[in-house]
Amino acid sequence: MNTVKVNASKDYNIYIGSGLLDDAGERIKNELGVCSAAVITDDNVNALYADRVIASLEKSGFRCVKFVFPHGEESKGIAVYSEILSFLAENHITRTDMLISLGGGIPGDMGGFAAATFLRGIKFVQIPTTLLSAVDSSVGGKTAVNLPSGKNLVGSFYQPDMVICDYSALDTLPDEIFADGCAEVIKYGAIMDREFFEFLKNNDIKENIEYVITRCVEMKRDIVNEDEKETGIRAILNFGHTIGHAIEINSNFEISHGSAVAIGMIIASKGAYKMGYCDTDISEDIKEVLIKNKLPVSCNFTAEALYEVSCSDKKRSGNSIKLIIPEKMGKCTGKKIPTEQMLGFIKAGLE
Repeated sequence: MNTVKVNASKDYNIYIGSGLLDDAGERIKNELGVCSAAVITDDNVNALYADRVIASLEKSGFRCVKFVFPHGEESKGIAVYSEILSFLAENHITRTDMLISLGGGIPGDMGGFAAATFLRGIKFVQIPTTLLSAVDSSVGGKTAVNLPSGKNLVGSFYQPDMVICDYSALDTLPDEIFADGCAEVIKYGAIMDREFFEFLKNNDIKENIEYVITRCVEMKRDIVNEDEKETGIRAILNFGHTIGHAIEINSNFEISHGSAVAIGMIIASKGAYKMGYCDTDISEDIKEVLIKNKLPVSCNFTAEALYEVSCSDKKRSGNSIKLIIPEKMGKCTGKKIPTEQMLGFIKAGLE
């Protein structure tokens, strides 16, 4: 087992190992104390892992209640968020109690935003069960829900009190969901660590899962410690995401987040090079590793369709959008693109 410590507005440990679900209760008890625990999860994860986690919690003396919502992006909205808040109130969760998000990025985001806002903030534990949530969304404190006009437009920064990553839970993931997480893993190499990217080119992610998760979490830890509220360097974590979000929305979320980010990284890399924003085109290197990990590298949407949604992205400020541009493999920077140039940028990236 590996432990990574985050030192942000709240210090907390991230535990990475196999078989951690069954001793989650004792681990949480030792660090955070015994209280009532509201477990928030979706119907898929509920059938697989909720009983084990709740049994571990109850064995350690916790009173447990559970809220289950339908899996999928359609649930990541104000309606389900409101239902969670009502559930917490009806079950008499107090300021000394906690919320535990069990599952992938959507339970993590929904539970985190509820924990941040219910009674102005209660204790919060993340137990990720997908690769994407393990390496990215469970760490760093971003919580949000979607609006019909865009992804993650309502949210807050709210650090968890603990993250427990039992990577044996990844064994039950369908191949396409595991691949979603691989997109975020590949992103880390592209933006921060050329040697790690080379490792991904030459090695299998699943066969090196503990190292891969730990290295990604370490990189995110370093960024969050320096820039918790995304006023500076943390923005590089959005590489591929602005255009990726536009792809998701244009597909009515039939294209998954990881697949959309994979395509977004290709478009951003190629567009940046062709528009003269960088001297190196890393799109072919990224494409090679994406294809190796069964991820898409293109889409059928027009530049106009992607442009229209991108202009509603939360990273827009006035008449510009901040995009993450790869200067070279392992190094990215943020650049404000005037909105009138954004269509040309996307067209260049799609060519």
